[in-house]
Amino acid sequence: MTGPDLAPGEEPRRGVPAATYRLQVHAGFTLADAAEVAGYLADLGVTHAYSSPLLRSAEGSNHGYDTVDHAHIDEARGGQEGFDRFVAALHEQGLGLVLDLVPNHMGVDDPAAAPWWWDVLQHGQASAHAGAFDIDWEFGGGKVRIPVLGSADDVEKLEVVPGGEGGDDAAELRYYDNRFPIAPGTGEGTAQEVHARQNYELVDWRRADSDLNYRRFFAINTLAGLRVEDPAVFDATHELVLRLVRDGAVDGLRIDHPDGLADPKGYLDRLAEASGNRWTVVEKILEPGEDLPDSWATAGTTGYDALAEVDEVLIDPAGEPAITALDTELAGRQVDYAQLVHDCKREVTDGMLGSEVARLVRVIGEQGRAAGDTDAAQQTEALAELLASFGVYRSYLPDGREHLDTTVAAVRERRPDLTAALDALHPALSQAGTEAATRFEQTSGPVMAKGVEDSAYYRWARFVALNEVGGDPAEFGSSVAEFHEAQLRRLDRRPLSMTTLSTHDTKRSEDVRARLAVLAEIPSEWAQLVRGWLARHPLADRTLAHLVWQNLVGAWPLSRERAHAYVEKAAREAGTSTTWTNPVQEFEEQLHALVDAAYDDPTTTAEIEAFVARIAPLGRSNSLSQKLLQLTMPGVPDVYQGTELWDYSLVDPDNRRPVDYALRRELLARLDAGEVPAVDETGAAKLLVVSRVLRARRDHPEWFAGYRPVEVTGSGADHVVAFDRSAEDGNGVVVVATRLPARLAEHGWGDTALQLPNGAWRDLLTGERVVSDVAGVAADALLGKLPVALLVRD
Repeated sequence: MTGPDLAPGEEPRRGVPAATYRLQVHAGFTLADAAEVAGYLADLGVTHAYSSPLLRSAEGSNHGYDTVDHAHIDEARGGQEGFDRFVAALHEQGLGLVLDLVPNHMGVDDPAAAPWWWDVLQHGQASAHAGAFDIDWEFGGGKVRIPVLGSADDVEKLEVVPGGEGGDDAAELRYYDNRFPIAPGTGEGTAQEVHARQNYELVDWRRADSDLNYRRFFAINTLAGLRVEDPAVFDATHELVLRLVRDGAVDGLRIDHPDGLADPKGYLDRLAEASGNRWTVVEKILEPGEDLPDSWATAGTTGYDALAEVDEVLIDPAGEPAITALDTELAGRQVDYAQLVHDCKREVTDGMLGSEVARLVRVIGEQGRAAGDTDAAQQTEALAELLASFGVYRSYLPDGREHLDTTVAAVRERRPDLTAALDALHPALSQAGTEAATRFEQTSGPVMAKGVEDSAYYRWARFVALNEVGGDPAEFGSSVAEFHEAQLRRLDRRPLSMTTLSTHDTKRSEDVRARLAVLAEIPSEWAQLVRGWLARHPLADRTLAHLVWQNLVGAWPLSRERAHAYVEKAAREAGTSTTWTNPVQEFEEQLHALVDAAYDDPTTTAEIEAFVARIAPLGRSNSLSQKLLQLTMPGVPDVYQGTELWDYSLVDPDNRRPVDYALRRELLARLDAGEVPAVDETGAAKLLVVSRVLRARRDHPEWFAGYRPVEVTGSGADHVVAFDRSAEDGNGVVVVATRLPARLAEHGWGDTALQLPNGAWRDLLTGERVVSDVAGVAADALLGKLPVALLVRD
């Protein structure tokens, strides 16, 4: 096959996507490689490729979120020529392109590779690009502080390296392999004297947490925040991409980290106008029950909210007491997750993001202290408590004002000693558009992300299938009725928002989570295994050990190297027994010994393999249900690269491994030849579900216009999620997915039936025909070959 046939003169379908396929483009998978899979993507059924950032980025970057130059396509990825060939290959197949944009920050790890940053370091506030970066020049004494030295004494290790014919202007200041410019006329004398005259100050890297004077992306010193709210900065950083949009090479946009922008609404308005209102989604993490502001010019989010809705309906709430009891036993106490999150966020405000909190205090200054008898220390403590207690990533004043008001009230009740400071801060933080309010909004998101996603998620190991971006680990599953309610709301509010199950940022892939969901149905069996492993292979941090065992079982079989890489990252992110900045060698040796035991201790290895053999088929059933729900629910579904087959990946970089497209082409050809696969280790059954749903969405968008829950009756009704996507005329698909497969295996379907309109129906997955009568359609007959079905009127 070579993609959808186009009639003479017919335009390729490149408007709003019917479905996208995410590609991670880097030096190991270039634009030329991406062009080679265009035909496969068309055969699979998507309408758009969805690319990671493609602008010039830091050398060796495997993700592209560290743009260093907005005027060029990254040469390591294939450059402009490779991009043109990629787009031509897509267009030949009738496909469009959605491009990932990074407006919030720029990579500055190597100043010589980032022309704007180099110019700012060389010319200081006189640089033409000084206004592009969010720098507090006054706090730095007119200098940019660069946290790169091993210690303050390392100033003695600086060297001046002469340049070419340019004299002083071409000379550079070097610190090992780090290169920095020298301002004109300042190159005379020792390296230390030269350094003292520059528009920047090289400081001990440890000072980043307290003394930096430029805004960063989260706590990453090598990603400097941009002031894209400045129209000139917007124009300069978007010129190339908008030209690609106007030329028809780019059809849709994905906006990275809008929470970091000073004015997300203003940015999206400007982007919509400049792009001709192209389909645009934002990488925005919504807390449960939170909505995007109605005023935003966006189709919706990148889908973490949808991920949570799908995951939760497949988890058995009945397993919560036993799972919680095991966690309490291992931790030695019952964990209060809300308190854990607060404490993790306070570690962030008091530690890695201390520079951002300190800048907030400087900005608010006397404005916030004038209304009450408070000092800077009280103000700092009050701000830290507000940030640690904020229930969402960010409010968007004046939208979301209630989040600020609620948080102020909660902190006032919990910390009456801060009442005066809070009373003084509240007005300052409430005035939309002021620097104080804006900086608070820009800071609350990073505090949430670092405190929750990159800390609490690794410290609370109760049930790691729930510890996922966009989810709430404290919510243990949901009902079918709640799932339906969420989809009706989605259809009403953001029907063109993206949906997803796996991304380059998820903590574990969809299939790992689907397998781990089974543990909620057999919690006693799991607890017995874990106790045995902990007795045999003790680790002082028993909670972390529980996290490790869950992930090993969820991803098994995985290579020893992948397992070791994961546990080291997990332990350092948790920060309870070892850290990135201060690794504890003795503990890490014990941790790696635990991993080795999973491979080298015969009893443990046999138990792991026997248990995985038991739950893997149930996990595959969950995977198929999970995928079918995500692909058919209201929204624009995305498939992360490679996940059309089973993919048992853990957190990055594990989830960015190469994809075997030759295997996928071969399996798809066999399916297209009429094979109905078993639900086995090949993953062909998942490929069948993905390809058939995507093709249906591409070729018959009218089949997915509405949403109505389908009534299920009988003893196994709780094991079915079923809904009708038809419009009012009844012309569309009916989706049927199995849930809680372990409990279902115990008692069977019995008299369970789906109450469909009378008549004949055909399953697009198996090709089989069923008839609905007064009794409906029997579940055991419908779901005999696969645990899912996609029905249309026959």
